[in-house]
Amino acid sequence: MDPFDSGAGGLLKQPKSVWATAGASVVAFMGIGLVDPILPSIAQGLDATASQVSLLFTSYFLITAVAMLVTGFVSSRIGGRRTLLLGLAFVVVFAGLAGTSGSVGELVGYRAGWGLGNALFVSTALAVIVGAAAGGSAAAILLYESALGLGMACGPLLGALLGDASWRYPFFGTAFLMAVGFLCITVFLKEQPKPARRTSLLDPLKALGHGGLASAAVSAFFYNYTFFTVLAFTPFVLNMSPYRSGAVFFAWGVLLAVFSVIVAPRLQKRFGSLQVLGGSLVLLAADVLVLGYGSHTTAVVCTILSGAFIGVNNTVYTELALGVSDAPRPVASAGYNFVRWFAAAAAPFFAPKIEEWTDIDIPFVVAAVTAVAGAVVVVVRRKALTYRAEELEPKHATEDGVAVFAN
Repeated sequence: MDPFDSGAGGLLKQPKSVWATAGASVVAFMGIGLVDPILPSIAQGLDATASQVSLLFTSYFLITAVAMLVTGFVSSRIGGRRTLLLGLAFVVVFAGLAGTSGSVGELVGYRAGWGLGNALFVSTALAVIVGAAAGGSAAAILLYESALGLGMACGPLLGALLGDASWRYPFFGTAFLMAVGFLCITVFLKEQPKPARRTSLLDPLKALGHGGLASAAVSAFFYNYTFFTVLAFTPFVLNMSPYRSGAVFFAWGVLLAVFSVIVAPRLQKRFGSLQVLGGSLVLLAADVLVLGYGSHTTAVVCTILSGAFIGVNNTVYTELALGVSDAPRPVASAGYNFVRWFAAAAAPFFAPKIEEWTDIDIPFVVAAVTAVAGAVVVVVRRKALTYRAEELEPKHATEDGVAVFAN
């Protein structure tokens, strides 16, 4: 079945509950790139250094990583719908509080609370979309990646538009949009059946005992370091106004969305998932090297171009995480995300530090090395990473709302 088919089960023919969840996911992903174009403005407004402001990402993703062990535990006890609403409520409260911050320390703390809410929402949203979407996992994953790409594209644009007046306004704007998402989930999404077996806090870690899932998580860890070096450190290198920086990362996000939803599936069909992933990681490494050593114009072009490689990688990694092991999909996703989000926390912290210790080019050299390391893991562990769910079709829905797939 073609997931882009507009007929029954196609990407465009989905229940209202799926669209409501996907729409709220767009706003959730907007929160990741929202601060990109206003990082210099925040540093100036709060009299903070680049490394201090970068902690906005570090605190956010560190809490997100740890919270991945909790999301399945919570959702298996209170249900998917209530977990989504709880996560949204956290984001509304802490995004609003972030806009009132009087110091960078307060802002970093509020971003941590925001990260907890985002973890509860995002991890559960994928399971809800997979379970409720018509057309099986192919359409569901593409819809989820569409939300990710659109959110990553619109986040910097919203940050630029609102942040040009004040760096506080993007935070208030996100709180408002997430409140709208809260209402949409409340109205359109029915409560998901609770699973027969409750997820324990250790289940995601146990799932990582599977060689394929562990390999995917380790490779994604290296890749995420590169990804978030581009996302969190490049705005300081470009040193542009919020509008210009927002335009650059909007174009970056558009490429990310197009390549994740349209290009990646076609490349996978022609060349295979692992070949596409390994090649894309090597090209991303080359791109960030040129970004670091090129002129300002070259850096802008390479920043935008990196969105294409990141989009391809995101789609393939998501499919690997959901299909490479025999663990329940929410559990496998939690274990995988627990590992990879630590790199998203590390990159924003270490990139400015590496610049302080060396010079402005070296953070991108490190990012290139980590991208290549991710590709090496794919090559070395290719047998363990064989995507076992590539040809699977939905059989029936389990009690946790995630489709069971049969060979």
